[in-house]
Amino acid sequence: MKNDEQARFLFGISLSDRPKWQQFLLCSSGFFFGYLVNGVCEEYVYNRLQFSYGWYFTFVQGFVYLFLIYLQGFTTKQMVNPWKTYVKLSAVLMGSHGLTKGSLAFLNYPAQLMFKSTKVLPVMVMGAFIPGLRRKYPPHEYVSALLLVVGLILFTLADAQTSPNFSVIGVLMVSGALVMDSFLGNLQEAIFTMNPETTQMEMLFCSTVVGLPFLIPPMLLTGELFKAWSSCWQHPYVYGVLVFEAMATFVGQVSVLSLIALFGAATTAMITTARKAVTLLLSYLIFTKPLTEEHGTGLLLIGMGITLKLLPENKPHQRVSTSSSKTKTSKPAPIENERIRLENAGENEENSRLV
Repeated sequence: MKNDEQARFLFGISLSDRPKWQQFLLCSSGFFFGYLVNGVCEEYVYNRLQFSYGWYFTFVQGFVYLFLIYLQGFTTKQMVNPWKTYVKLSAVLMGSHGLTKGSLAFLNYPAQLMFKSTKVLPVMVMGAFIPGLRRKYPPHEYVSALLLVVGLILFTLADAQTSPNFSVIGVLMVSGALVMDSFLGNLQEAIFTMNPETTQMEMLFCSTVVGLPFLIPPMLLTGELFKAWSSCWQHPYVYGVLVFEAMATFVGQVSVLSLIALFGAATTAMITTARKAVTLLLSYLIFTKPLTEEHGTGLLLIGMGITLKLLPENKPHQRVSTSSSKTKTSKPAPIENERIRLENAGENEENSRLV
């Protein structure tokens, strides 16, 4: 586990003094809850109400985040990083949120899900290039991620009634979101790694404060600010849905940051990908949709990917460190032998003088 020296908390629950599996279970549960509610709310707002204002909704969500962070008791006096640390992170974060939400205006949910499910692969690749991280993964983790991605895509395509609906603009938007996602998790992990005293609340607060101004130019250039304001003014209950969604997503965001701090960006990306599979599976179970052979194949690949990820890693380099420590302790031996030789030579010289 990374950053063992830093005490980690999740909404007042201590994570540092718990075993690794409990940390994983608590953080994953908070993430699953937050983003399951987020998915339901997005489905309602975008598909039922036909409100496709991704930049504006992200803007509103940011202010809800700030209010909830204030209720958690966080202040700027608790910051351990300078503001400039969060400029690049905030631009990537807001861009990812805005493009992801906005793409639903041009893509249906299965099409967006197909693209977003591949996020774990660019996250793993980009981790090798982020300064302060330079993370490399063993081959079996790439295979695990590939199985997970292919399985989820097969599961998504198996639903013939909701086949993917592609649009050039939507594809460009969700592709841009994927590029930003590949930077996002790795930048967050790099900040946690370089300064373990960084808390989840600080990162979410600073990235939100710095990131909100980045949303204004696209809202003005596209005219979305005035259209969204007019539509929401006519249907004010939409704000209630947005606030409820933001509260649930806040729980998910803090849980995700906890996962990144404890387990790394790539593992977190795999968990978020697996969440999409669980969401789809639950929809089939709840609404009693028929499961086909394609669904079964997709689930099998997902299960294989998760199982491969959970396999323990062999770490032979620990024996090397032990041997090197032995080598270090044996270095003073020649010095000691030289000292004894000089003492014996001195004794012999003194004896010769006496004679």
